[in-house]
Amino acid sequence: MKTFSKLIAAAALAAAFQAAAVELPRLVTQDGRHALLVDGAPYLMLGAQAHNSSNYVAALPKVWAALADANANTLEIPVAWEQIEPVEGTFDFSYVDTLVQQARERNVRLVLLWFGTWKNTGPSYVPEWVKFDNARFPRMLDKEGKPIYCLSPHGTETLKADRNAFVQLMTHLKQIDGDRHTVIMVQVQNEVGTYGYARDYSPAGQKAFAGAVPAAVLKQQKSPVQGAASGTWRQVYGDYAEQYFHTWAIASYIEEIAKAGRAVYDLPMFVNNALRDPVEPLAPWKKNFASGGPTYDVIGIYKAAAPHIDVAGPDIYEPASPKVMATLDKFQRPDNALFVPEIGNSTVYPRYAFAVLGRGGIGFAPFGIDYADYSNFPLGSKATDRTMVAPFGTIFGAFRPMARQWAQWAFEGRTRGVAEGDDRAPQTIALRGWKATVSFREWQFGEAQYFKHIQGKPAGTEAPNGGVAVAQVGDNEFIVVGQHARIKFEGAGTNAGKPSMYARVEEGQFDSQGRWVMERNWNGDQTDYGLNFMARPAVLRVKLGTY
Repeated sequence: MKTFSKLIAAAALAAAFQAAAVELPRLVTQDGRHALLVDGAPYLMLGAQAHNSSNYVAALPKVWAALADANANTLEIPVAWEQIEPVEGTFDFSYVDTLVQQARERNVRLVLLWFGTWKNTGPSYVPEWVKFDNARFPRMLDKEGKPIYCLSPHGTETLKADRNAFVQLMTHLKQIDGDRHTVIMVQVQNEVGTYGYARDYSPAGQKAFAGAVPAAVLKQQKSPVQGAASGTWRQVYGDYAEQYFHTWAIASYIEEIAKAGRAVYDLPMFVNNALRDPVEPLAPWKKNFASGGPTYDVIGIYKAAAPHIDVAGPDIYEPASPKVMATLDKFQRPDNALFVPEIGNSTVYPRYAFAVLGRGGIGFAPFGIDYADYSNFPLGSKATDRTMVAPFGTIFGAFRPMARQWAQWAFEGRTRGVAEGDDRAPQTIALRGWKATVSFREWQFGEAQYFKHIQGKPAGTEAPNGGVAVAQVGDNEFIVVGQHARIKFEGAGTNAGKPSMYARVEEGQFDSQGRWVMERNWNGDQTDYGLNFMARPAVLRVKLGTY
């Protein structure tokens, strides 16, 4: 009888796994928090994005080598329109087939980046038969009626051709991956908008600009200035009208592509963007960022015009901590998951993984993680070897064994995180019943005031690179991950004013089955002056008590 019961349980478990495998990846939202579900459970994207020109079979070995050193579980990599449709109507998916097969061999998931009509606002990745046929595929016109570098979002033939190519890609993905879900997300276009030009002044653009603002936009995007409740773009949005109109035009174009692609294979989709300054006062566009992109101030327009796009994500290449944290604040919204699809790969950026993942972000991906002999310095690292990858690999290596658990905790609102600021000042984390203080550039033993005569600071802390992420897994129990930081806990809320101490501080990791495996228990010198993390990130299971 017991054997029969075990067989029934095993069959039920197998059926559950099979159902999860069939379930498509999707974004879900609960109480303003978000999760990317993969195989039926929250997934934490420890990502790495390859260079733009590494999207060829012969280049992939240099990508996979860097990805392994980064301890990444997800590769973001382009698929270019020119690559799959070099001749109109003739498609070649051999690169995609090889990419998917090699990712499976390495137990890595994929996020495909569709470089179509726009890549960094330009048409450099469209096929030649599109690039040079301005009659059929019109470029935007400036105020004097002269064509500029950017393809027009009002080009109906351009949209038709891009949409067809994208549908062919999604159809092929479903055929080769619909039962495996190696590909878990797709980016539609790349850093769209226009540098130096507010919008398209073509006849089609002028006609649309003179029309009424759609009701969906009015509902989602409030005007920064006093304007009409409805009417033309100028009447409603005043000096912001041209940027907002261009945003709507591009978002509407993207929606047509995303909607058609998801109709054949319904994977989550997102857009990324080059940022406008997140700390300067909001002002009308003045050629200081790409007009039309999904910058923080127009996310509402993208939500209205492109409902088949799940997420607008920031590409972060400004390392100053006030700007990075302001960017995270502006993109983490109840209607928009926090997802950083690109961030610089120099040593100033890895610390921000603690903040993004601690704040409930669904993913974090440094750019340029491959061993091609190319560096995008000064936006990224000068190095192109393992020294560029290693700082991310140490952090991802701590999170990867518990990535599924962390994603679930984040979706439940249990996680918090901080990155060391440029001011090197302590930061506090509010927890249920507790408050944690995180400080930086501390010796492992003693308090700073005890050793004022000591010259210098701990090795490896010359520049800000610390961070801590905390998951509260019980009333008095926490999983803590940190690097170059000290964390101290004290009672708050129901525990305020009560003396407290550590019940236990275990260092260890989670195994492949999600079980905690202890390496050692910290006590004495290791806990007398807070919990101190050095260059190699550690994972601690901390239990506190009051008396």
